[in-house]
Amino acid sequence: MLFNKPLAEVTDQDLLQRYQKTGDMEVLGFLYTRYTSLVYGVCLKYLKDRDEAKDAVMNVFEKLITTLLEHDIAHFKSWLYVTARNHCLMYLRANKNKQTEELSPFLMESDGIAHQEDATDLEGNLVKLEKCIEKLAHEQQRCVRLFFLHQKCYQEIGVETGFDLKKVKSYIQNGKRNLKICLERHD
Repeated sequence: MLFNKPLAEVTDQDLLQRYQKTGDMEVLGFLYTRYTSLVYGVCLKYLKDRDEAKDAVMNVFEKLITTLLEHDIAHFKSWLYVTARNHCLMYLRANKNKQTEELSPFLMESDGIAHQEDATDLEGNLVKLEKCIEKLAHEQQRCVRLFFLHQKCYQEIGVETGFDLKKVKSYIQNGKRNLKICLERHD
């Protein structure tokens, strides 16, 4: 037993401080295990590939071994979320030109008109979406834009807007529902 109480009752901050003092990988492993599914979810969201997301989870853990010793972290969970997101974004930038799948020429449409229609539909949908976003209440509009368009987490939105976390979640949830209703009316 590392502490006087069961590990499940030990706070993230306690584990973090213990790792920073001792460098004990078991402590870091326990702390990271608490949030492995969060990191995997973030990586899957950005990388859209299960194997790449699993690799990214391991890469983030490997980064933590040294990074946690160098930085003072107040809120581990939100810091880890941002770290995982940044790792994925850097990975995507580095592999931007990497072709992942070769498509057969027979699968491609040779008629450019079909692609132009898709682009027109997409642009029309984006215009509808923008009009619906503008109809949202100011708080919902602001939170929805920050969450979906700027890909910020709840905590970052709360810091930027001054709203507490429950309000941010509520504004986003209600904003999504109102957007759906608005878009269905326009169809």
